[in-house]
Amino acid sequence: MTDRPKSSVAAAVRAVLSTADPRGKVMAARAAARDWRAGRLDHRFDVAMPDRPARPARPELLPPSRMPKRGKIGSDRSRVAMLHAIAHIEFVAIDLAFDLIGRFGTEFPPAFTDDWMRVGAEESLHFAIIDRRLRSLGHAYGDLPAHDGLWQAAEATAGDALARLAVVPMVLEARGLDVTPGMIARFEAAGDPASARLLGRIMRDEIHHVGVGVRWFKAACAVQRFEPQGHWKCLVTQHFQGMIKPPFNDSARATAGLTKDFYLSLAR
Repeated sequence: MTDRPKSSVAAAVRAVLSTADPRGKVMAARAAARDWRAGRLDHRFDVAMPDRPARPARPELLPPSRMPKRGKIGSDRSRVAMLHAIAHIEFVAIDLAFDLIGRFGTEFPPAFTDDWMRVGAEESLHFAIIDRRLRSLGHAYGDLPAHDGLWQAAEATAGDALARLAVVPMVLEARGLDVTPGMIARFEAAGDPASARLLGRIMRDEIHHVGVGVRWFKAACAVQRFEPQGHWKCLVTQHFQGMIKPPFNDSARATAGLTKDFYLSLAR
């Protein structure tokens, strides 16, 4: 009797990216990470990645300039708007992690897939817990509009693994480390410790996610004989249209390995 051939990493990753339904995407992400850990996936990249992940009909995606203002976080409406924005970030982050594997996995050893499978599974958990919190407040993901800036950054770096690592974990996710402590404080001040605790849990994971990006960026720079800090600045200047702006959570960034010599000279 011949053993059935294993499915490939690429096929599992594409299944995540091709799933539009939020609950289905969470389940596909967890299944892919579980199958990889259990040795049920070959480290094989035999399936092309979609140019753009599948998206549900809601939320409506708007340009960042057209997004409604959330207002002060003390009101119920503003707290729901903030949680919805976080849910959208975490939803897109699932695709960012899996696209990184499927698009660039051939350039790295299997440990790269190990790390980003874990990141993708954790992003799916983050989305699930924030969506559950929204539901407890009488809302759900999709009730409000969202913007597509995160995936636009992925599109801008689709041809260069180092650019993707430089921009997504080391700029965009690092920015989350800067702003989350203030959001936690505002939720606590608004009498919503439950939401504050969820954000604290997410932030602890995100420090690790930024650290994974920094570690693989440095490893790839070593292989290609680039000086990491200088090459990061070149890539960010070329591929990132936004600003690197203070205030910075220097402690959390340093814990992730993203030291000041990377970003301070670009700060505006």
